[in-house]
Amino acid sequence: MRHGGKQKYIESPEIMWEHFLLYKIEVKANPINIIEQKKGNIVIPKGFTGDLPDNLVKIPAQRPLTMDGFANWLSDNDIIVDVSDYFENKDSRYSNYIHICSRIKKNIRQDQIEGGMVGIYNPSITQRLNALVDKSETVVTKKKVFKIGYKTGEETNE
Repeated sequence: MRHGGKQKYIESPEIMWEHFLLYKIEVKANPINIIEQKKGNIVIPKGFTGDLPDNLVKIPAQRPLTMDGFANWLSDNDIIVDVSDYFENKDSRYSNYIHICSRIKKNIRQDQIEGGMVGIYNPSITQRLNALVDKSETVVTKKKVFKIGYKTGEETNE
């Protein structure tokens, strides 16, 4: 069913999973090109808009999977305008999608964490996006104080 040029719903959890797999294939097949300058004497000024000089190269960088990216992909491909109701199980109307939504979130999280761990993606941003924190605890213990008596040489425990 169409609504304003966009579908109103995703027919089944299996179809949602198929959409996610298509999103994943498209993202991984289209890396972001990072433009780097080869070593040399020519310096390219910031904001340069002309033709790329010979000493610049394009380095493909893998794109990460993201929930926002998946939501935008669904909308851009005229599948659904807003998929958030499915992931939030709004009014318990999407209970049969809970498993597949959880699986999609875990796939995205896995991609981000593994990519951050091996340096494909920025580890700091990966940590923040996935609520990963490096916690350290400070433990303070009460010290035992021993007094040594001057006259008897005996210890007393306080």
